[in-house]
Amino acid sequence: MSQREVARVTGLSKSGVGEIASYARAAGLAWEQARQLDDQALQARMHPPPAPRSARHLEPDWAQVHQQLKQPAVTLQLLWEEYRQANGEQAYKYSAFCEKYARWARHLKRSMRQVHKAGERLFVDYAGQTVAMVDAFTGEITRAQIFVAVLGASNYTFACATRTQQAVDWVRSIIATLEFIGGVPRLLVPDQPRALMIRPDRYEPTSHRLLEELCNHYGMAVLPARPAHPQDKAKVEVGVQVVERWILARLRGRTFTTLGELNRAIAVLLEQLNARPFKKLPGCRHTAFEELDRPALGPLPATPMQVCQFKLARVSIDYHVELNGHYYSVPNALVGQQVELRIGERTLEVLHKQQRVAAHAIDGRRGTHTTLAEHMPASHRAHAQWSPARLIAWGERIGAATAAVVRWQMEHRPHPEQGYRACLGLMRLEREYGTERLEAACARALSIRAPHYKSVSSILASGLDRQPVITANEAPLMPTHENVRGPGYYH
Repeated sequence: MSQREVARVTGLSKSGVGEIASYARAAGLAWEQARQLDDQALQARMHPPPAPRSARHLEPDWAQVHQQLKQPAVTLQLLWEEYRQANGEQAYKYSAFCEKYARWARHLKRSMRQVHKAGERLFVDYAGQTVAMVDAFTGEITRAQIFVAVLGASNYTFACATRTQQAVDWVRSIIATLEFIGGVPRLLVPDQPRALMIRPDRYEPTSHRLLEELCNHYGMAVLPARPAHPQDKAKVEVGVQVVERWILARLRGRTFTTLGELNRAIAVLLEQLNARPFKKLPGCRHTAFEELDRPALGPLPATPMQVCQFKLARVSIDYHVELNGHYYSVPNALVGQQVELRIGERTLEVLHKQQRVAAHAIDGRRGTHTTLAEHMPASHRAHAQWSPARLIAWGERIGAATAAVVRWQMEHRPHPEQGYRACLGLMRLEREYGTERLEAACARALSIRAPHYKSVSSILASGLDRQPVITANEAPLMPTHENVRGPGYYH
């Protein structure tokens, strides 16, 4: 039975049941042995007589106890039992052990009071201070933002500079932190800035899509601090203060022209900061990290996450979406619907209802289109497959007259698309009337100087293609009359 059930059955408190069980474990007394002892023998085994007043208790190493509590599943109860087994009669009772540890812990800094499990939480935030950067060519001064991350158990610290505090900078900085520590914690604890939270809330904040992708890729959970509750991320609050005093203060007299130069200077001082000895605990941040956090961190994925941006777009009537002046095709069934663009460094993905429906290489040319054949309707696809050379080759296969009509469409239309449409109409006429009749109709259309689709279609519909073609030499002479204009008039 659990201790809670035992307490309910016996009418004792849960803490009383736990204390009795701890005494039994400390005495090495199993139930099979205890049930064979009478009350006096059981009392002697579980509660041996106290040591003489002259005997001195052996003081535990409270700093070591504090560090051991950061290990997963390690409790004061377990540490007291190990301490008692090692020191026997000179060990404190459990209640005195707990009281003395609490008294010792009160002398630590406030940020050290909470006990953080190894490899559990990574606290992240941006510092209030910024660093000036001077453009080497224009002399323009910009302010670099300082990102800070701190692991809960070891206080192992990471810092880097970014141009802004936008979502992309947050995510890239967190990825850089994970690469720096060489593993993945179970929980990520940020604040609730608008860059990361679409809807900040004390109880159910809604994360930005990019932050969700980060957590899914690295297998972390995000646990944002409550708004206006800096104590929820006290580790990084103190970490920011340490970075400002230990790193930024030492860089105040230097001039930086690039972000890379600034980050290299930060990296040198960051290594010194993590090697700096603790004042009240053994070791330093680096040794504590190697002992506590590193063994408990999860493994990094095989490839780093590709940082992308997201943008909503609506599919136009021509089944394309626009990005920076270039147009990318999507399946024509999505015309008029809203999609989400996932914009990477080299690729663009189009998402509809969380499913990828299209992917393109990013093209920087403005005013042009990237179109995939499978996204087009069947009629458009057939139309797009015909080039001028292919259309003329089709006409030549039918006959010389048909080829001449096709060439006329390509050369005399204001726009090539109009010629394409007319030629597709001629192909329909071939399927309807056959090759020989189409060739004859095109010959008659050329003879009357009307090589248009409508003329050819009318000739076929009226059956004029079956009548012999009358050339200019065979045509009857018109009577001479002052109202009749000869061919010279039209020259």
